[in-house]
Amino acid sequence: MTLPSDAEARRAVAPVTCYPTATLPKPDLNLYRAARLMAQKCDEVVVAPRHAATFHAPAGHFARISCVDGPQVGDLNLWHANDLTERFYSGKTRALHGTHVTSGDRLWSSFPNLRPMATIIKDTLDWYGIDQFGGSVHDVIGTRCDPYTGNLLDGVHYHHCCHSNLTRALAAHLNLPPAKAEPLVHDVMNVFMCTGFTRDTGQYFMKASPVRPGDHIEFFAEIDLLGALSACPGGDCSSGHTSDKAHCYPLLVEIFKPQNDALQDWQSPWPNQYDASHGR
Repeated sequence: MTLPSDAEARRAVAPVTCYPTATLPKPDLNLYRAARLMAQKCDEVVVAPRHAATFHAPAGHFARISCVDGPQVGDLNLWHANDLTERFYSGKTRALHGTHVTSGDRLWSSFPNLRPMATIIKDTLDWYGIDQFGGSVHDVIGTRCDPYTGNLLDGVHYHHCCHSNLTRALAAHLNLPPAKAEPLVHDVMNVFMCTGFTRDTGQYFMKASPVRPGDHIEFFAEIDLLGALSACPGGDCSSGHTSDKAHCYPLLVEIFKPQNDALQDWQSPWPNQYDASHGR
């Protein structure tokens, strides 16, 4: 390999943030948190290890995902409950908020709507920050463990990876065969998972999650949400995934309904106002 004479000068060019967020509409966290204090629990779903379950969080409600019995990560999908073509867009969420999300960040929906689906109002792991390896918690960079990659790399047919778990859960919820539900499953928010990119090769890595029983993350539902959460077969993802080797634990999803007047000044965000002409 021959380096050009100005190689170091090219490498030294300062980066520019692709999407400066100074003009991005900000959530009213004080309003949300005040409403949460008065909210009453109205539903809960326990997600069994190496399985997934669906839940419904109506607009204006709160959803909490909790670690209960032992360190466990989860893969989260979100859809507009009344239009499953509008779903969580991990790539755009990553472009706007960074590789990992925490309190004050929002989970954005797919084109053409591109609006906040949920706002994170509390994260008990926000103390973790970015560690010496470049790892952090709650990533929107990993796609989800899946049987296709497992088969490609190891020649195995493993059916309890997160993609398959989410497919089964959504298929059961919609009363569809898995083949019909599978195209609706999408890239995830990796709840509680600690990940980053290696500094030498730029490869996606995982390490033992810092999550412990009692840790949780809470969302405010900006629109009517259908969610699906998989309790990953990797457990805390300290050593591997896509197998039955790791110790795995359940996850708990709880839904809270605010009092009638707690959000009287709030309204669900409109779909993106781009005219969709695309220059034609």
